[in-house]
Amino acid sequence: MRYIKLLLLAFTIACSGTKDSKEESASTQDQVLNVYSHRHYDADKQAFERFTEETGIKINLVKAGADELISRLEMEGENSPADVLITVDAAKLNRAKSMGLLQSVEAKTNNKDGFIDPDKNWYAITYRARVIAYDKEDVAISELSTYEDLASEKWKNRILIRSSSSSYNQSLLSSIIYENGADIAGKWAIGIVENMAREPKGGDRDQIKAIASGVGDLAIVNTYYVGLLLNSDNPEEVKAGQRVGIYFPNQEGRGGHINISGVGVTKNAPNKANAIKFIEFLTSEKIQKFYASTSFEFPVHNNVAPDSTIAAWGEFKIDDLDYASNPDLLDQAIKLFDEAGWN
Repeated sequence: MRYIKLLLLAFTIACSGTKDSKEESASTQDQVLNVYSHRHYDADKQAFERFTEETGIKINLVKAGADELISRLEMEGENSPADVLITVDAAKLNRAKSMGLLQSVEAKTNNKDGFIDPDKNWYAITYRARVIAYDKEDVAISELSTYEDLASEKWKNRILIRSSSSSYNQSLLSSIIYENGADIAGKWAIGIVENMAREPKGGDRDQIKAIASGVGDLAIVNTYYVGLLLNSDNPEEVKAGQRVGIYFPNQEGRGGHINISGVGVTKNAPNKANAIKFIEFLTSEKIQKFYASTSFEFPVHNNVAPDSTIAAWGEFKIDDLDYASNPDLLDQAIKLFDEAGWN
């Protein structure tokens, strides 16, 4: 309907003999940004509203899973209305890049090293660490070491983790395939299934709450979920967050796994200039501080520190993102999950 109205407006102006009809039409379009996003957080809603307030650019938001959005972009082709794609994992962004769905753009940011795609097809907004949350009453920190160790028999019936359909888990297994090979990664997936305290269900916060309820002793979760619990208005959620300790795995080796939330400009973006403004806004110092204190994610801006809740867990060695440059690993990960019976 909006496009029909724009066409009628352009036609009316043309008929009236206005020489600047194209400029008027472009000016109308310049006030719009079409966002395809895998993120689903209140912090985004607030950040997007601030973007509109400061720029006058209205955001049309479509939310869905990363794979669904990527498939939609592929099907829409050059007729896609999307200007930017946002996902919560670098591997998904690189999949879109490898399919030719993103374009290289020059955006002015102060992102840390490693948080911009080498070809500038995407820019990181925030990142989260995928850590081991453990019951401080039943698990000694000396018992913990690596992701790989979680498949050992000592954790039988003690591990809580979400479904294999989670982008976070697919990315983690992709990194294990990259580091150790498919055979070892497949055995790891089988070991985790055998060590599960229950069938996978719910999100990361549900796994932490299950620890607090005595269902299991360990959970593989993203840090910002713990931050949200600890800063919740619900006393029961705060209590659940306080029950667990946070452990960064693989610190003596490749480092802890992270999931990047990033944004890329689509290949056929009709509002490219607005898309670049959007990237620069989301990576600006003020919005990075806002995300750090609201969603409890790690900022990517060089001058912005993590929120005190997150900082209290200490600094950690980060695994590189080399695995994410090979989107085929995601397909291998999904296959290994299926073979392991990881629902």
